This record gives sequence, structure tokens and C-alpha cells, in this order.
Amino acid sequence: MANADTEDKLFIGKAAKPQYLSLNLANRHGLVTGATGTGKTVTLQTIAEGFSRAGVPVFAADIKGDLSGVSQEGEGKDWIVKRCKEIDTKYEPDQFPVIFWDLFGEQGHPIRATVSEMGPLLLSRMMNLNDTQEGVLNIAFRVADENGLPIMDLKDLRAMLNFVAENSADLMKSYGNVSSTSVGAIQRQLLVLENQNGEKFFGEPALEIKDLMKIKDGKGVINLLAADKLMGNPRLYSIFLLWLLSELFEELPEVGDLDKPKLVFFFDEAHLLFDEAPKALLDKIEQVVRLIRSKGVGVYFVTQNPADVPETVLAQLGNRVQHALRAYTPKEQKAVKVAAQSFRPNPKINVERVITELGKGEALTSFLEGNGVPSMVDRTLIRPPAGNVGPVTDAQRKAVLAKSPVKGKYDEAMDSESAYEILQKKTDIKTRNADQGDGNQQPSGSTMGGIGDLIGGIFGTNRKRGEKLSTGQKVAREVTRSVTNRIGGAVAGEIGKKIGGSMGNTIGRAILRGALGGILRR
Repeated sequence: MANADTEDKLFIGKAAKPQYLSLNLANRHGLVTGATGTGKTVTLQTIAEGFSRAGVPVFAADIKGDLSGVSQEGEGKDWIVKRCKEIDTKYEPDQFPVIFWDLFGEQGHPIRATVSEMGPLLLSRMMNLNDTQEGVLNIAFRVADENGLPIMDLKDLRAMLNFVAENSADLMKSYGNVSSTSVGAIQRQLLVLENQNGEKFFGEPALEIKDLMKIKDGKGVINLLAADKLMGNPRLYSIFLLWLLSELFEELPEVGDLDKPKLVFFFDEAHLLFDEAPKALLDKIEQVVRLIRSKGVGVYFVTQNPADVPETVLAQLGNRVQHALRAYTPKEQKAVKVAAQSFRPNPKINVERVITELGKGEALTSFLEGNGVPSMVDRTLIRPPAGNVGPVTDAQRKAVLAKSPVKGKYDEAMDSESAYEILQKKTDIKTRNADQGDGNQQPSGSTMGGIGDLIGGIFGTNRKRGEKLSTGQKVAREVTRSVTNRIGGAVAGEIGKKIGGSMGNTIGRAILRGALGGILRR
């Protein structure tokens, strides 16, 4: 058969001629759109399989569980065999290496991030805080960073908020007003987040990006995030994926344009990322999308209509697949016109009319070619997947999880000594000293000096000779020393080496944190 993948491009389907997605241009990002039931999910699976065959790892959210079938060998159903004949290719069933993930740890390995890694900007967006409340949250992070108080989970954040509220008079001299009203509002939003199982996401062990970039038997591993339950909290879903993009940007080295991407990231239900997002956040999303291609990462947005994506982001999405759209209302008709105008015209096709006529499995496609110029739009019959189409059974999911390359690494939560425990010890010491009345209470002075003395006394040199430092003691000692010395960029690297593990990485990033990680410091 004539139509198949090659070493440098993926066969997507057939129009007047075969339609290919060039691997060396796949990091220029893409867009898959269409109304519900027109075949977007099947197209997403087909493209993901192509990347996997090419040795490119994939990360995708599985909104309804339908993508999970890619882990099982496909079946030659009548419609699949018929489609293959129509596009002049042979159906060859296949299965692909898959890692199942789940923020809630129910249908896959848990994914966790520390609160410090998430940062105040994304947390503010997640909790829908106003500017004043976001300012208070920034103060809490700043105080924690400067005083060696790791914020790993939500109880650490609560402890820090309580601390800044109790010491607002001292903090106001350096950071501005901290009102109890704002702190209370943030605490209430944290309660809402906890009620939505958000506390399962924040903590340790934190996800290591390298575990999303595995290759097995020459195929890129397809990482599937169970998102059916997560969609009950769309704000958490969108912020999590944006956090993941920012982590990829921050951790991966600059590589420029490669022969093929290092990772391809599919962002399903992409409109949730942009709905009601403030302009400052939209600007940063645009910046992430524009610059992450230099890290070898391709980002593909999946949504119902191109109008769901801001024009500044849409302009960066060079590879496009447009399934059918409805055009019954004036608003829908306008959306169809916008979608048609987003393609490079083809004199043989009335794009605006064809968009409403496409059958299931058909799409208008345009992929980058040559020097990165979009091809003329064409009406394409999409190649069917080689893996199974539809969700796996519970037994099949459990079998995949049992053989997972990250089995046991993330399944059990950890609770390292962090801000909550450190501040609790401070309270205990003050209470004990007050009860004893032995004159050993810390002298009055600034709050910041008190915390510095606390860290030095509990986690510094006041320990018995030969006594081993705990992880929390290492964190506090190294951060305090590093902040005191003000050695800038070298701090993060030194702390990461000395402490190690996800806590070391978190503290190193926290010291140099701009909102949303390194990308947002630009």
C-alpha cells in the first residue's frame, strides 16, 4: 500500500493526495477542532499513535476514558477495514505502551505537585482570588522562601497564612498590609479546594518530568491522564495542565528544532484554559506556547471551535485538523466563518460550506511543510487508529498498571518535615518556655529575626555532635544559609545537590521563583 508513516513524517489521512504531518515541524504546535461526535477523539488517538511509533512520548488527557484503548491491540472492525481501503493503506492492528495517571490516584498513578512548585499566580487563578488576596498569598510565599519554610502541601500553606496573619504588624513594615479579611477569604477558598479533593494533588512525591518522556521497545510511551472526574473541577484541570507545561519549559534544556519532538502534549477541552482568564495570565500562556517549542515540545490544543483559542495563541498553531461544525444559529455561523478563514485557501474548495458538510471521520487538514508554510487546506479522510478504539475494562487497566515502569514510585504519599511542622515546633518551644518561665524565651525583635533564630536553634548547629540532620533540617539549614548569603542563581543548584529529591528541587525553584516558574521571569 502506498500510504504509510515514514521516518520523517506521519501519515494522517488521504485527500486528493496523502496528508502527512512532518516530524521536524511537529513542535510548531497544532489544533484539532470539531463539534461533539465528529471524530476528534479518534483523530487524537491516530496522531498520538503516530508519534508513539516514531519514538516520541505523548501526554494527553483522557476526558471520557475513550483513549485508554490505545493500550490494547486493535480489532479489524468493518468500518476500520473499509476506511483503510478508501485511503489506500493496510490495516495493521497494534498496541502501544501506556502509563495511566490520575490526580486522584483512582484510575492511575497519582500525580502530585508541591504548593511551592505551583506558585502563587496559578494558585490564585485556581482559587479565583482577587488582586488583594493574591497579594497576601504572594507575601506568604515570600516569607516562606526567605525563611526556609517549605510549602509542600495545603496544610503547610494554611500554616503560613496563619503565621502571616498573626504577625501582620511586623510583616507590614517590609511587605505591606496583610488583612485578616483577605487571609480568611483565602482560607475559605482552600477549604473549597480541599472539598474537591485538591489536597490529593498537592504533596510529595512530586512528579518528575522525565517519567513522562519514556521510550519502550522503540515506541514513545503514551501518558494518559484520567480526566473524567477531574472535569468536575475544570479550573483545577486547566491550571494543572498549564503548570505541567511550565514545568516542562523550566526543566528541559534548549534544543531548538529537532528531527522530531522530545514530547508532544495534547490539551483536550482547551477552552477551559482560556475561559475567564485575566489578561496577565493569557499573556503568559501565549509566552509559554511560543517559547516551549525551543525545548522540543509540541503542544496540540483540542477543542470544539478555533474561536475557543485566543488569536495570539491560535497564530502559533501551524498543524490543523478541522472536523465538522454546526451552523444553525448566527453565533455558530460566525464561528464557521472564523474557522474557514484560519486556513490557507484552496481554490478547489469552498471551505466555509465544506466545514458543515463533513462526515464522521472526515476533516479539513493543513500541515506545515517545507520552510514551515501551511499547506493548502484539503478535505481529508482520517486514518483509523491501530490500537483498540474505546475504553479499556477495569481488568485491562489493572494489568497495564501492574506492569507500569513507575509502579510504586508515586503510589504512596509522603509527608516531609516542612512549614507546618517547623512552625508547630516554634509554637511548642514558645509554649514550653513560657510554662517553664526560665528566661530562655527569644528576645523581642522582628518576626523575621525570630524565625531565623528558630531555624538556627532547631535545625542548625545546636545539635549533639554526630547527630544526623533530618531532611527538614537540611532544607532549613541550606535555605537559611543560601538566602543569607544572597548568592542568586547559584543557590538553586547548590540546594538541589545538597538536599536532593523532590524537596530539594522544590526549594531550589522556590528561591528563584517568578510567577509560574522560570518562563514567567522573562
